[in-house]
Amino acid sequence: MTFLTFSETNGLAERYAAALSNIAAAEREAAATQGSTKLIVVSKTHPADLVLALMQLGAVDFGENRDQEAAPKAFAVEEAVDAARAKGDWSGASANWHFIGQLQSNKVKSVLRYASSLHSLDRPSLLQALVKELAKPVETGLLRTSARAEGHPLSVFIELNLTGQAERGGILPENLLAFAEEVLQHDTLKLEGVMGVAGLDVEPAVDFERIRAASEQLQTVAPAAKSISAGMSGDYETAIRHGATHVRIGTSITGKRDYAV
Repeated sequence: MTFLTFSETNGLAERYAAALSNIAAAEREAAATQGSTKLIVVSKTHPADLVLALMQLGAVDFGENRDQEAAPKAFAVEEAVDAARAKGDWSGASANWHFIGQLQSNKVKSVLRYASSLHSLDRPSLLQALVKELAKPVETGLLRTSARAEGHPLSVFIELNLTGQAERGGILPENLLAFAEEVLQHDTLKLEGVMGVAGLDVEPAVDFERIRAASEQLQTVAPAAKSISAGMSGDYETAIRHGATHVRIGTSITGKRDYAV
């Protein structure tokens, strides 16, 4: 694999190292266990080469929000890693793929071919679509690190709607426990915790505290669901200081996105 040249020429290695350093500092401020925060690099609109370069730097977890882009990218990365392993050029881990965007029910089958985790379980109809698909026999042609291929339940986070507007995506905090009870009925799903995004019109710390409160409420019915997926490029350090265990960082590591992709 020769992708380190790619990372070195555009500053990717330096940005990745800076993110790791910032995460470690935020963990110290939060009195969290060092290394306990899972960094999910949001690779949307970037090519498989960038993912491979990041893997050489130590990254393992990647986030995507559009299946039509994520699916071919995930399989291209696996193919490249397999080829490198066959030549003895790669001994590291494979990539884990996290679906982080709103998932249309008709894309569930495709996403389950490569995803190990879904951070945006946001409505009953999506829950039903997941359960229905996961009840089917496992097909061939899966990414090896996908939850289905490994025979594991799909890890899911319940996405919170912090706007107070029922028509917006996500589960309103007052409906969280009832929805969680539905999720817990299905052993093909593993409820990891909650996911939330700080609003643009409030201080991020305010919404992150609301997310933390929702997490504590969730644990009254699902004690093991302690994870909090929150924080992006502009606010991930604040999110960690308020309890985030999974951060989704894109442009501050990958660089500017090309939205024409």
